[in-house]
Amino acid sequence: MVLRDLELRHFRNLGVQTLRFPPEGVAVIGDNAQGKTNLLEAIYYLECFRSFRGARDAELTAFSEDVFHVKGVLEGERPVTVAAGFDGSGKAKKVSVDGKEAPRFSAAFGRLGAMIFAPADVDLVSGGPARRRQFLDVVLSLNRSGYVKALQSYRKALAQRNAALRTGANPQAARAWDGTLVEHGARVTCLRAEWAAAWAEPFASYCSAISGGDRAALAYRADVGTAGDGAEAGAESGGSGAGVVGVVGGGDAVGAAAATGEAGEAQVAEAYRRRLAESWPSDVRRQRTTAGPHRDDLILTVEAPGRRVPVRAFGSGGQRRTAALALRLVEAATIRQQRGTEPILLLDDAFAELDDGRSQRVVALVEEESAGQVVLTAPSESDVRLRRPSLARWRIRGGVIEA
Repeated sequence: MVLRDLELRHFRNLGVQTLRFPPEGVAVIGDNAQGKTNLLEAIYYLECFRSFRGARDAELTAFSEDVFHVKGVLEGERPVTVAAGFDGSGKAKKVSVDGKEAPRFSAAFGRLGAMIFAPADVDLVSGGPARRRQFLDVVLSLNRSGYVKALQSYRKALAQRNAALRTGANPQAARAWDGTLVEHGARVTCLRAEWAAAWAEPFASYCSAISGGDRAALAYRADVGTAGDGAEAGAESGGSGAGVVGVVGGGDAVGAAAATGEAGEAQVAEAYRRRLAESWPSDVRRQRTTAGPHRDDLILTVEAPGRRVPVRAFGSGGQRRTAALALRLVEAATIRQQRGTEPILLLDDAFAELDDGRSQRVVALVEEESAGQVVLTAPSESDVRLRRPSLARWRIRGGVIEA
């Protein structure tokens, strides 16, 4: 799949313009604050209909405008047109595929098959567990059948249970949501764990290839129930954490079960049910649910003398950026495997904060693995390191792109 045409109307500072992309891709060159990242954001918006930078839809609309619209024409086995628009006056968003409005946004997810990498992705490693959970949710929502439904159902049950806890009028009204929470929470946990188990080895290989030899690891910490804050403390320190009952890749029985189909899912559901019962006094006291996959984490570690330590707490700047890049390369490989197509790579000044050695190894790795379309941004011609001779050059200034 390649992006052939992109129509823009009042998305950020990009104005009204139509772009035709070469099949191999393009390098967009321009100074800072000219709109390079905005262009990649507009493209990726057609993948999951949200900003990869965490901006609200209203913030994506150009100043003095009420509406933005983005439309992309994709070419693969057959052409596909994906469009999305937002009307700020009515706070309404619409998504369509081939001119037909999607009944649910999730029904149109993942049509581009795009992966984006930006320097801010280091927050995947340096930030808190919520950032890594978000990464898991996006990757699995776009690439794993059934995940969106399970996640949405879990979040709805969690919100209802928390609302009942906050009222405090009838505590048993909150317990009425336990069955739904367990059913969908176990499914979310198992799909996340299955993904982590499948991609732990490729993640380690990517880290080693980029760094020139660092031994890194990825593991999924399944918090299917924690009474108190022990699990979060354990995740922060790299220890096991009180109440954490599953670490895929770490040898825990329940964590391992999370990656073994229906039997494993039933085992995780039973563990979650027990932990909800155990955490009930804490839930009532805190007026919120303290157990479940909304407290999961993806644990990234690197080998140090005599032990393995969390990259977040002990890794160098280069090691954190390497781990973030490796996660994105695993995401691209997931797209390749699940959809049987080469991902569109969106690279936002991807080599800006890497030393020369890591930059050269990343370029070699991407060139070797990816034959798909590439759209990258760079501040100058000399910063275009990928596919140098053949990649078309566009210039951008004040949001206006000159092909």
